[in-house]
Amino acid sequence: MATTRHHTHIDLERLTGIHERRVSAGEEDSLSLAVGAARECLARSAHDASELEVVISCSITKYRDGLTQWLEPPMSVAVANAIGAFDAQAFDVSNACAGMLTGVFILNNWIRLGVVRRGMVVSGEYISQLGQNAAKHVHNILSRELASLTLGDAGAALILERAPEGGAGINVAGFTTIADHSRLCLAYPAKHEAGARMFTKSRAIHQVAIADTPILLREALDAAGIDITDVDCVIPHQTSARAIRKGMKEVSEALGAAPRNDAVVTVDRYGNTASTTHTVALIEELEAGRLHAGDRVALIALASGLEIGVVLLTLDEELVARYGNDD
Repeated sequence: MATTRHHTHIDLERLTGIHERRVSAGEEDSLSLAVGAARECLARSAHDASELEVVISCSITKYRDGLTQWLEPPMSVAVANAIGAFDAQAFDVSNACAGMLTGVFILNNWIRLGVVRRGMVVSGEYISQLGQNAAKHVHNILSRELASLTLGDAGAALILERAPEGGAGINVAGFTTIADHSRLCLAYPAKHEAGARMFTKSRAIHQVAIADTPILLREALDAAGIDITDVDCVIPHQTSARAIRKGMKEVSEALGAAPRNDAVVTVDRYGNTASTTHTVALIEELEAGRLHAGDRVALIALASGLEIGVVLLTLDEELVARYGNDD
């Protein structure tokens, strides 16, 4: 808030619950964050890059060497080449902050259909630059660019492969788009600054997302044959700590029950890292030893569009062990 051009008198920390963020000072961009995450993901796996049959890049930002968005050649091709996945199919998917889970949804379907056996979903988000532009224009708490000041940068990558029959893994992955609300959050290139600007009606998008989330979540739970009380861990999209807690309370009331534990909150330490938020939170929970083999996890995407997605998965022993936990 000290960087804002106007004296807003907004206590953003109290408003959002965000105490700190991780942001690039310019030495990292979308590509370098994605490549770094992809390499770490491979290092923790039992596979070499040559074994990947597809690489799906899902970031909103596609910055390379400064604030220039590269659409062609695709980010996925650059990541695949950088990690040595030269024979992999590569393509980009952009679906706002639901991007990575959309990539998981697509790759999960491909694997189930037998199109591929193994692939990577990756994202590098150098998105904090939206906040740099917003700081020049935010006047008060009603500013539609206020949400841009909460953004943080991160890279994340996941490897998906066919699980043994009857084993743990992804149970259900489902998405829906409610296009009536598509204009509640819009971003486009800035006219007079480098990078982009984003305009969000935060309260409105929160209200409509919470109203419709229980419907899709209930459908996903029914498809998996479980109840919300069977879910050990809920990881929602990370917008603000207050919004997450209030939203999950409303979702639980709509479902008539609550998950076994409170929703995971990482936004207070990382900011809103866009499409990478669910993976960042999942890895942190694994490394902290708070997740165990057999736990059921619900990843809930709420993104501009309006996009709502649910991925239900059961953790296996191998995944938990690869993050330093043997239970």
